Amino acid sequence: MASSAGATFTVLFTVLVTWTLISVLGKAAGGKVASSDVLALIGFAVLNYLPTILILTTFISVLAAVTRSYRDSEMVVWFASGMSLARWIRPVLTFGLPMVVLVGALSMVVTPWAKLKSAEFVERFQKREDLKRVAPGQFRESSSSDRVFFVERSAEGATVVQNVFVNSVDGNGHAIVVAKEGVIESDGKGGQYLVLSNGRRYQGVPGEADFQSMEFERYSMRVATQVPVLGADVPVSAMTTPQLLAAPNQFTLSELLGRISQPIVCLILMLLAIPLGFVNPRAGSSANLILALLIFFTYNNLVKLIEASVKKGRLEFAVAWWPLHLAAALAVLALFAWRLNVNHRYHPLVLINAWKRRLHFKGAAAPVPKAEAE
Repeated sequence: MASSAGATFTVLFTVLVTWTLISVLGKAAGGKVASSDVLALIGFAVLNYLPTILILTTFISVLAAVTRSYRDSEMVVWFASGMSLARWIRPVLTFGLPMVVLVGALSMVVTPWAKLKSAEFVERFQKREDLKRVAPGQFRESSSSDRVFFVERSAEGATVVQNVFVNSVDGNGHAIVVAKEGVIESDGKGGQYLVLSNGRRYQGVPGEADFQSMEFERYSMRVATQVPVLGADVPVSAMTTPQLLAAPNQFTLSELLGRISQPIVCLILMLLAIPLGFVNPRAGSSANLILALLIFFTYNNLVKLIEASVKKGRLEFAVAWWPLHLAAALAVLALFAWRLNVNHRYHPLVLINAWKRRLHFKGAAAPVPKAEAE
């Protein structure tokens, strides 16, 4: 099981990192996040999805071990020795309980922290200074939404920009400033100015002919330098578990339900994999894997559906968190009872006895001569 878990986790983790890398790089190319924060955002996103990856890894690992035992006829020896399928529960729990604890710790502590840090990185980038928003070859809007900046290229250090275009909107109409060069200067009191050189300024109302034109050698323009207040509006998904418990409402309880459900789902799917791993040794095992994936996604989608119902106020938390998991646990018990029923036509012992009777019948129908037997 440990060997299968290592291989499964490696594949799933590689797919997750690749998908996250493509998503974050697309946001960085579109100017939604800073390029310097790409690696940090990838790490936070991976921590966010890591509980789901571990749940699926545990489920597939136990299923693969049980399925291989059936396929290699090891379960024939197991049942012929008088061992029950329920004897698999102890080694599976020995392997899986640390995974359940890890999933619980990630969902309760690590994932909210990763979401909080990711939100802070995005918020810091969105509330950065106006001149830091400027990217060569792209139109950028100021934080106050009254100016649009465009530069053809910028020098190293982002303190000097060239071929500047600035469009400002105020009560007097539009003001368009173009200059060959711009330099960032500070007034020593916390304020910053964009000083433009060798340019022209046009001001007027669009659609009218009374535009004013002015040439200048030096033109100073104050830019916003407000410091962003991080964490002012923390999303519910980024709140710690004690904070969720301290402020019970439909949104916090919905998030709490999702966090509680992840270790429970991991435990139930891990036990479900034991009776679900039955396979005919002469048949393939791909059907079991497909069925396992369908069960995994169905179970998770049902949890999300109940979580959304709590968020919208359709269900109370006290009556929403346990019925689905109880039904899944009863399904596990029913499947165990089905596999433990030795009189069932598809039970392994029944198949073994049928196989023995078939061999005995063939041997009786075609007896071996005494001379050949000797």
